[in-house]
Amino acid sequence: MQDFQDAIDRVIGGLEKKNKIISPQEKEIIAYHEAGHAIVGWFLQHAYPLLKVTIIPRGVAALGYAQYIPKEQYLYTIEQLTDQMCMTLGGRVAEDIIFGRISTGAQNDLERITKMAYAMVTVYGMNEKVGNISFSDSEAEYSFQRPYSEATAQIIDNEVRQIITNAYTRTKQLLQNKRRELETIAQALLKKEILHKDDLEALIGKRPFDEQADHLPPQLSTNGVTSAFYRQIDC
Repeated sequence: MQDFQDAIDRVIGGLEKKNKIISPQEKEIIAYHEAGHAIVGWFLQHAYPLLKVTIIPRGVAALGYAQYIPKEQYLYTIEQLTDQMCMTLGGRVAEDIIFGRISTGAQNDLERITKMAYAMVTVYGMNEKVGNISFSDSEAEYSFQRPYSEATAQIIDNEVRQIITNAYTRTKQLLQNKRRELETIAQALLKKEILHKDDLEALIGKRPFDEQADHLPPQLSTNGVTSAFYRQIDC
């Protein structure tokens, strides 16, 4: 069974980089970053259930990654997208809370939440101020000109910023309330380097939501300290 698990890790995350030297300070940042993702996902109803989180450096995963079990679904609500956005911000927020400063580790996280927020506003009609309008360009008709005015562009930018700001505030409040659990998971990661779902249940209790995820290939959040999902929607 261990050989099978090692093979999955190698295929998803790449070869383990045993010769990669990481300073104790950076390792601590990585541990809290990944713990932030894990805790936010653990306590938000619509986030994907965690399968495993590790701070062992691997190929494409660089300095650490987390695997999630995605649900089999094709339609997403605002609440579901918002929870996923908060989980994606968990690493950046954890660094802010614990160290009072942020690193470059959240680069990919920020890319994904920005794309998600713009899609909510400009593609899926999930913003009251912009309304039930989609500027999706599936046929590339607007290759040289945006199909909206500068005034609308400004509204879109403002609404996207507000969505991300609200998600960040919500994530920060959650992690501040769950700081003890955040510390527990981060310290366990520093000691063991790998935590599975059962480990999290033993350390902080069972996830307070029914998990009805289908048995699909695990979703990957990598940390360089950046994050990128294996089954895309954000680590």
